Amino acid sequence: MADDTTDTAGKLNAVREAINEVDEQMVALISRRERLVRRAGALKHDDASVRAPARVEQVISNVRGYAEKQGVDPTVVEETYRAMISAFIELELQVRREV
Repeated sequence: MADDTTDTAGKLNAVREAINEVDEQMVALISRRERLVRRAGALKHDDASVRAPARVEQVISNVRGYAEKQGVDPTVVEETYRAMISAFIELELQVRREV
């Protein structure tokens, strides 16, 4: 029994290490997205153009489609993107006000 527990713990640690690697890659991509959002925010002239609900829904539709093509749960992707978009909208509003 101890061998099964040790084997399971080793496998779990390997999975966690792989998740950490993915997280690092995702943060790098979020960093890239942030730079683009900051550029976009500097180009917009009002809060409505930042919030752009139609654009948000277009992005959600796009990422759900990408998720389906890759066999990823589209609901998880949508919820993740909605949270990320919400945070980026707040950042973009701040950037726009600083310009």
